[in-house]
Amino acid sequence: MSILSVFHTSSPELPNKVLTHHDDLAATLAEQGVVFAHAEHGLRVRPGTAEEEVLCACREHLDQLMTAHGSKAFVVLNRDGADPAQVDLRDEHVHDADEVFAVISGRAQVGLRSGDWVYSLLCEKGDQLVVPAGTRRWVELGDTPFCLALRLYASEKGVQPRFTGDESARAFLGIDEL
Repeated sequence: MSILSVFHTSSPELPNKVLTHHDDLAATLAEQGVVFAHAEHGLRVRPGTAEEEVLCACREHLDQLMTAHGSKAFVVLNRDGADPAQVDLRDEHVHDADEVFAVISGRAQVGLRSGDWVYSLLCEKGDQLVVPAGTRRWVELGDTPFCLALRLYASEKGVQPRFTGDESARAFLGIDEL
């Protein structure tokens, strides 16, 4: 079940509201310019699967998403267990292009900052977010990551995150604490 927790920046340990109904999640995020949808895709690919196999299994779905959103570039987020060599996605950053975040399997928590509010969405298989360019964001995978997601961007340049240097994202409840 997808869960949206909304925090005021002054109280990162206590959400002001917690939503679980799809329509409520979509409406609340839409107020911030973020599109949330859930669509069963029928894919059965486990996080940790070799990237070549992931791309083979997901090619049709990836092509559909890229066409539907006009995306020109993508990256695969593929984590099964902690790996200290991988970049920490919990650092707040922005992208210069809209991002489509589509969960293939497992789960991830996406944090979005808008003014004095943080929207923390626990995403699961089939969830899709469209996050506008310039939105401050981070991805939390927890102590034992288990997530396979496609991240699509409108341009090659948009793939590269620009880190804000604001470390307060780490103060908000993470995927293991909600």
